[in-house]
Amino acid sequence: MTVSRQALGHGGEDLAAAYLQAVGYRILARNYRTRLGEIDIVARDGDTLVFVEVKVRRSPSFGSAKAAVTVAKRRRLSMLALQYLKSPAGRRFSRARFDVVAVDRQNAEQQIELVQNAFELAYP
Repeated sequence: MTVSRQALGHGGEDLAAAYLQAVGYRILARNYRTRLGEIDIVARDGDTLVFVEVKVRRSPSFGSAKAAVTVAKRRRLSMLALQYLKSPAGRRFSRARFDVVAVDRQNAEQQIELVQNAFELAYP
């Protein structure tokens, strides 16, 4: 990954974390890593554990940020979430869900969209 793509991703994650906190989420972990990969943000929304995937797009050339969460990515995130749920921190929760924060940037403007229950709503 190039430095500019990395910076874009980190900037998007910072923006997403601030946005989530502003709407009432409590951030529990950022960049939760295992040998299988990484979950961008683990948060709490009320009594629900939320696994958040952050996607950032500089332009609509390759589709929207929201559309970038592929079937393979959902599968990998599900496996990562199961690992987290088995950890002491994850065992405290009886409910969990997957959200997506999509950041679409065009020129100097950016649009942030929070999609709750993203896997359930977008994919039957």
